[in-house]
Amino acid sequence: MKFKQYLRKSSFYKAVVEDGADLIFVVDFEGNIHYFNSAVGHTLGYRGKSLLGKNFFDFIPPSFSEELRQKFRSSQKRAYTEKVEIQFLCKDRSYRFLEFNAINLKHKEGLHGYILDCRDITQRKRDAEELFRLQKAKEQFLANISHEIRTPINGIAGMAGLLSQNSSPDERDTYLNAIKHSAENLKVIINDILDLAAIESGKLRLEKIPFNLHDLLPSVVGMFTYQAKEKKLALDYRIDASLNRILLGDPVRLNQILINLISNAVKFTHSGEIQVYCVAEKLKKNSCLVKIEVMDTGVGIPADKLDKIFESFSQADASVTRKYGGSGLGLTIVKQLIELQQGSIDVKSAEHVGSSFIVKIPYTFSRSEHLKQASLPARSGPLSGKAVEETKVLLVEDNDINRLYAKSILQQWSCIVDIAENGLVAIEKIKYNPYDVVLMDVQMPVMDGYEATRSIRLMDSPMRYIPIVALTANATKADVEKCLSSGMNDYLPKPFTPEDLFRKIFRDLKVKKKRNGTLRKESDNKAGVDLTYLRSASDNNEEFLREMIQTFVQTIPSVLKEMEACLSNNNWERLSRLAHQIKPTFSLMGIESMRKTVFYIEQNADGTKDLQQLTMTTRAFIEDCNRVIADLRRDIAT
Repeated sequence: MKFKQYLRKSSFYKAVVEDGADLIFVVDFEGNIHYFNSAVGHTLGYRGKSLLGKNFFDFIPPSFSEELRQKFRSSQKRAYTEKVEIQFLCKDRSYRFLEFNAINLKHKEGLHGYILDCRDITQRKRDAEELFRLQKAKEQFLANISHEIRTPINGIAGMAGLLSQNSSPDERDTYLNAIKHSAENLKVIINDILDLAAIESGKLRLEKIPFNLHDLLPSVVGMFTYQAKEKKLALDYRIDASLNRILLGDPVRLNQILINLISNAVKFTHSGEIQVYCVAEKLKKNSCLVKIEVMDTGVGIPADKLDKIFESFSQADASVTRKYGGSGLGLTIVKQLIELQQGSIDVKSAEHVGSSFIVKIPYTFSRSEHLKQASLPARSGPLSGKAVEETKVLLVEDNDINRLYAKSILQQWSCIVDIAENGLVAIEKIKYNPYDVVLMDVQMPVMDGYEATRSIRLMDSPMRYIPIVALTANATKADVEKCLSSGMNDYLPKPFTPEDLFRKIFRDLKVKKKRNGTLRKESDNKAGVDLTYLRSASDNNEEFLREMIQTFVQTIPSVLKEMEACLSNNNWERLSRLAHQIKPTFSLMGIESMRKTVFYIEQNADGTKDLQQLTMTTRAFIEDCNRVIADLRRDIAT
């Protein structure tokens, strides 16, 4: 029987060859091609009879051709050969990976040849290579992160051991500074991991609040002044005058981006200078593109590594991690934060010359003309003063060490500190004692912080309105949302510094000691509205402030009614849009606790996860808003 006769058999031709998705070749033992089906043309690009009479081995990379010939020879002794991988040259001169099973025609048909039943495994090979690459990157990351975490932990443990010995005052100061430095390094690494997890899970939401680069940038650069001075580096910045305007965006995330870039510049620069330039591009009436360039004269990045530096778990070179440390997540987080804000980041670098990172992020300007050339209020002074003395704090914490740490800090500021070991004890203490603020641990025996907070919010006034700050080691976005949804005003992740605690209590929440037995916050009125920002932005223009309050009390009630209707109609998507619509208003008016609640409503109504909790939170928010509006109306009338 000849090959042509065999190939004309209708059962073979129709069922197996022409209608099949597999690539079919019929070749003799020497590799000469006698037939190929239409799937070969679709996949490899060869049409008609273009491959007939050609040799199969001529389409195999020369380095693998002899190996395949050997497999052909060994297959002559077997009826069937499985899973032979090859690369085959396509019509467009590229190679695709194929895997074939060979049926020996000599055993059944008496022909000296094979049917090669091939499948295109190019994508599978690419996926396997990518999986291998990612696996190696993650293995490298785990090795890096293990080293990075263990190093500060070893430092803390070692210094603590030395402190327990008979050491001089100077030695104790040295050990304590070393412990503090190690703890800060550990905190940075953990925050990087949490940030990346939040970004990649899609749970990171950006704020849109007013800020001014002329206030933000000097503060960030100032953080690295001492490090630069130690390395004898010149560190300077320049901001274009056109950017002395109030921008609407997320200053916290911009701060994080700049810290990462400037930190890297300081780390990888051993001599010379670091410059940060901010200019406005595409300047329009209501918006601009802010361009920030961080330039250094450091070690630089090899050209073949530039496309790798923004990948997760990677640095330009493994030796970089060994020499300089780091998790390899910083630039990944920077890039993703920028892209979440519809921005871009580029890098120009040359080895032994330096690097330049160029960030471009679009921002809109504040709509109010009163805010155009304003600056944000300056930071508060040192962590002390009569403003915080005798502030009465209830510390709810079951861990002895954490309790001692927080209590010691508070007592240094002359605060009056009361202790509760769990949520149940905290509730009993609040019933009979007036407190200015509650610092609430989340995970505790008997009653946890969530349940305790919900119970406090059901108490009579004024106890139900007491500011509650969560102290939690669980700092993921979901954990934060759970804290806010339970009724807490804010949260502070552990471990925290004295500066973190002070800022949270006395700057963010503006808690002050009681006056005449009533809870008081540093606000412009008893409604809990803090107009500090608007006063500064308008140069204390009373007419403007009155107009802002009037607009607030006139516009918000209709939105609250619509939110109530959304709850009745289960219109969660509309509820989320309404919350998003009014969120910036609460930022401008300084109603921080409600801004966090409306942020929770926006995010959870969009996801419709825990509808019962969402409904309770929204109704409480509406009730609190109506109370604030009533107080503001009375203030305007007087």
